[in-house]
Amino acid sequence: MIKRVIALTLLAGLGLLFLGLLLDYRPDTDLNLSARYYAERTAPDLGAANIVTAIVVTYRGLDTLGEVTVLFLSATIVGLVLALGRRRGQAPAGLAPVGELLTTGSRMLTPLILLLGAYVFVNGHLTPGGGFQGGAILASGILLLLLADPLRHFSHGLISAVESLAGVFYVAIGLAGLVWAGGFLDNRILPLGDLGALFSAGAIPVIYSLIGLKVGAEFASMLASLAETEEL
Repeated sequence: MIKRVIALTLLAGLGLLFLGLLLDYRPDTDLNLSARYYAERTAPDLGAANIVTAIVVTYRGLDTLGEVTVLFLSATIVGLVLALGRRRGQAPAGLAPVGELLTTGSRMLTPLILLLGAYVFVNGHLTPGGGFQGGAILASGILLLLLADPLRHFSHGLISAVESLAGVFYVAIGLAGLVWAGGFLDNRILPLGDLGALFSAGAIPVIYSLIGLKVGAEFASMLASLAETEEL
């Protein structure tokens, strides 16, 4: 009874807090200085039709590098922790036989999923999406393969190579921006092209492709490591 009273009291307090915020809310009628600059100057300066992409990849390039680093550390920690108790060569306990429908469907859908992931990060400068979203879609294709065949093993060496090379080239492009353009990850090291065209926005499509491969490899590494723990 006391626990219920405490829970209801906390909920009532949170409700009053949010009610006060709602009553005091006044929508901004004008953009602030930073938002106005981004809205007005992104397309002319960077050649990207997707303003969000341009902000994340260029203006906030160091933040994006930090986010990718955090994801890399998370994947590494998961792999190290799970590797401590992993024993290969044993059949997973309690796994039901995989149906032919799921197996056939995974073989048909996985290439399409991978193609969609590539499309999302290659066109991130034109449409909603980008490297993180495209990488997650790539990893979902790996997940489908694992669901269809729990005994499947993926090459951790290949996954690590893709993740490492994508990360190295990503940082290299960022440093190239410092040398030949206006700052780290400045996309103007390549021609901006025509606004709205596939080959436009300078190096943003290349940067997002590298991020997509890196994120996809990191998620795939975690999924493969988690799947292999079923062999314990």
